[in-house]
Amino acid sequence: MKYDEGPSVEVTIDVAAAPHAIWPVITDINLPARFSDEFQGASWCGAASGPAPGASFVGRNRHPAIGEWETTCFVTECEPDRAFGWAVSDAAHPSATWTFGLEAHGDGTRVTFAMRMGPARSGLNIAIDAMPDKEDRIIARRLEEHQANMAETLAGIKAAVEQPR
Repeated sequence: MKYDEGPSVEVTIDVAAAPHAIWPVITDINLPARFSDEFQGASWCGAASGPAPGASFVGRNRHPAIGEWETTCFVTECEPDRAFGWAVSDAAHPSATWTFGLEAHGDGTRVTFAMRMGPARSGLNIAIDAMPDKEDRIIARRLEEHQANMAETLAGIKAAVEQPR
């Protein structure tokens, strides 16, 4: 597995609710911070106060091996009740893309959370550059971390929608 191949990971969960009930939850840019041990939260930039094509937000992250950092993200998909996605660092040439997808499924909705690395370089490239012979292992480990956080986020979304406070 090589970084320039755009490694990706996807997690799916079925939620007993209609897409319109899930949409405001997946577009809450701070919600994943409740469930992820890496993502710490986000805030909209400029005049943006919510999801819209082209809107941007700054995300805050923390990782024990890397420390803390912020990234500017750009909303690239914003189709109500269907898809919400963003590109990290540069909308045209991102270091990663993240997407929530909603698909009516039976009496509920299948929610998919996906991410793809690249094509632009990211902080992961520092480790790859230092240990090019371990690129496959470095990427696999990072995808495992993302997958675990994404699964926790989807479980949290499911709980929030199916058992609201």
